[in-house]
Amino acid sequence: MSEKKKLVFSGIQPTGNIHIGNYLGAVKNWVAQQEEYDNIFCIVNLHAITVPQDKKVLKKKTLELAGLLLAAGIDPERSSLFVQSDVPAHSELAWILNCYTPMGWMQRMTQFKEKSVKQKDEVTVGLFDYPALMAADILLYNANGVPVGNDQKQHVELTRDIAQRFNHMYGETFVIPEPIIPKAGARIMGLDDPTKKMSKSEDAKGHAIGLLDTPAEIRKKFKRATTDSERLIAFDENRAAMFNLLTIFQVFTGKSKSDIAAHFDGKGYGDLKNDIAEAVIESLRPLHEKYQQITSEKGYIESVLARGAEQVRPIAQRTIRKVRRKIGLE
Repeated sequence: MSEKKKLVFSGIQPTGNIHIGNYLGAVKNWVAQQEEYDNIFCIVNLHAITVPQDKKVLKKKTLELAGLLLAAGIDPERSSLFVQSDVPAHSELAWILNCYTPMGWMQRMTQFKEKSVKQKDEVTVGLFDYPALMAADILLYNANGVPVGNDQKQHVELTRDIAQRFNHMYGETFVIPEPIIPKAGARIMGLDDPTKKMSKSEDAKGHAIGLLDTPAEIRKKFKRATTDSERLIAFDENRAAMFNLLTIFQVFTGKSKSDIAAHFDGKGYGDLKNDIAEAVIESLRPLHEKYQQITSEKGYIESVLARGAEQVRPIAQRTIRKVRRKIGLE
């Protein structure tokens, strides 16, 4: 790790199918910022088990996600990529932080409130406690920054509160992290419901374009994408479906709104959907090719993850030893 660069921690769950919204909103930015920051990228499988998981699927998705991150451009020579459960200090620090976090702080977390309404009596203690584990993830590595969307900003703010409370009680222990909110960019919505953000947890087949979707699957999904009854193809935020489709076309082609308007002048929705599909297919082609290359090399992904864990484990151990000494466990 560089002495001059700020350290940034990013985590992503190995659940569902990573899609173009994840890629454009997070992963692409992570790749671009590898020169600017020292980066730790964590596949947070302990967070994933806050809801029931099939053990074989979870293992498969963990390796798949790692392969996609590498194919997208995460460079193991410049960044550390590892699996959360391979560093037990995450769990140990999460328990310690639990003991210094008031229940009232946790009860204010809006994501838990929203998810518990859906899950009702099936909601787990782990899901309620999710923010404490996220705080442990960040504080273990003295992270200066955490790239998050607005939906996760509250969790980083809680992490700051927990760290400041602990520091006040025991003296300077944790670095206080800052949320890194990406510049306003493309917000990719579901193809089936353009009023809802594209989500990994949504099971509907026509909802999202997965990074591993085949060209045939991509064409089929765009062909079935929701549109409206108007005929004019134009950027109009009041027409959610049209605006979403044109936004996807714009971010994958790099064309200006005026060039896009000229491109589709006099054309119909069939042309629109076809051209968007081809733009996405062509843009994802290098990632697909790199992913095939990575996964064909037996043991490569596992070796990258093992090396990443070895790189970060000493940092985590130094932090946990410091914490244990402060509170009297050593």
